[in-house]
Amino acid sequence: MEYLLIFVSAIFVNNIVLSQFLGICPFLGVSKKIDTALGMGMAVAFVLTISTTVTFLVQKYVLDPLSLQYLQTITFVLVIAALVQMVEIVLKKVSPVLYQSLGIFLPLITTNCAVLGVAILVIQKDFSLIESIVYSVATALGFALALVVFAGLREQLSLVSVPKAMKGVAVVLVTAGLLSLAFMGFSGVDVGLKAVLGLN
Repeated sequence: MEYLLIFVSAIFVNNIVLSQFLGICPFLGVSKKIDTALGMGMAVAFVLTISTTVTFLVQKYVLDPLSLQYLQTITFVLVIAALVQMVEIVLKKVSPVLYQSLGIFLPLITTNCAVLGVAILVIQKDFSLIESIVYSVATALGFALALVVFAGLREQLSLVSVPKAMKGVAVVLVTAGLLSLAFMGFSGVDVGLKAVLGLN
């Protein structure tokens, strides 16, 4: 039941983009079309789940036993970059079609602060391995959801007449702010879910 709470909370209540403001760069840059946003969301989901699992194991079985916690950030960055490269190489060999659809997004994931942010948050929240995996999958789904919804809004914006002063970046930022406010409506869902599940 705690896994359900983590899952729902990570997608809606503490959305990585709209509540914690991590991964804003791809959120604004790769959200002009729904297919692009969906591709980026899938790529991030894949890499985020793998990288969170691997960085968790590195933290628990390498950094903590050797008292090297101060190397956490640099180690995580190197692990994520190496994983993205390995995923790119494997996809190129195993599934060229999937590589073609995700290929342009994979290099962008290396610089996506949401991936590093989730890896560090999992350690700070003192999650177990299973909780970490649930949290990373839910966070990735939340990221993809925010990206696709925002892409849909931007596609609709391109069809309407926008005042001259609001064209371009201005209307995009206002739309992102309104979407963030809309997701704030989910605050309290985790508290209600805790009460229903009988968790303190």
